[in-house]
Amino acid sequence: MDITRLIIVAVGGQGNLLSSRVLGEAACRLDVPVRMSEIHGMAQRGGVVESAMVFGDARSTIISDGEADLFLAFEPLEALRALGRCNAKTIVITNISPLPPFTAAIGKGKYPDMDTIKDLIKSKVGRLITLDAHALAKEAGNELSVNMVLLGALIETGRLPITPESIHEAIRESTKKTFVETNIKAFELGRAAVQIGSAYSLSH
Repeated sequence: MDITRLIIVAVGGQGNLLSSRVLGEAACRLDVPVRMSEIHGMAQRGGVVESAMVFGDARSTIISDGEADLFLAFEPLEALRALGRCNAKTIVITNISPLPPFTAAIGKGKYPDMDTIKDLIKSKVGRLITLDAHALAKEAGNELSVNMVLLGALIETGRLPITPESIHEAIRESTKKTFVETNIKAFELGRAAVQIGSAYSLSH
C-alpha cells in the first residue's frame, strides 16, 4: 500500500485530537495500516496541537519538513505557520474562519489579511482547498463540529483509502451519542463543499 503522510494542525479546543481518533478508527475498520503521533502545545491556553498520521506500510510516524502529502489546518494562520511541512505537491485543506491569537485579540498584534494567507499558501503547494468550516458547523447544528466538517473535506479529496461510510461508523463509535447526528451532518457538509466547488481550490 502506498504511504500517505498527513499533518493536522489546530488551536487547542478545536477538536483536532477527536478528528484524528475518528480517522484512525475508520482506517482500522478498513484494515488500513495507520500510525499516529501527537504534539500538544499549551492547549488550555489556545496553544497549537499537531497530529501526524501515516497511512500505509510505514515504520515511523515521523513526518519531516516538506514530507506531508496532505495537510489539514483548523485555523488559517496556523496553516501558514506550519507551511514548511508541505511541498509543491501537497494538498492543503484549511478552515478560513480565523481564531486570532491573544496578542491580536488585545490589539498588540495584527492578524494577516486572509487573501495574503491564501496567496502565500498557494505559492508553495500543489492544491489549496479552503472553506468556512465554522459556518458549515453552525448549519449542521453544532458550532463545535468544525473538526467533522474539515474531516469531510479531507476525505473528499480521495487521497486517503478511507470511505465515508467507515467515518460514519467511527463517529458513532468515538463521539458522544448526543452529537452523533450533528457530527455526521457536519462531515457530509464538508464533503459537499468540496464536491460542488463552493470551497475555493486551485491546482497548479
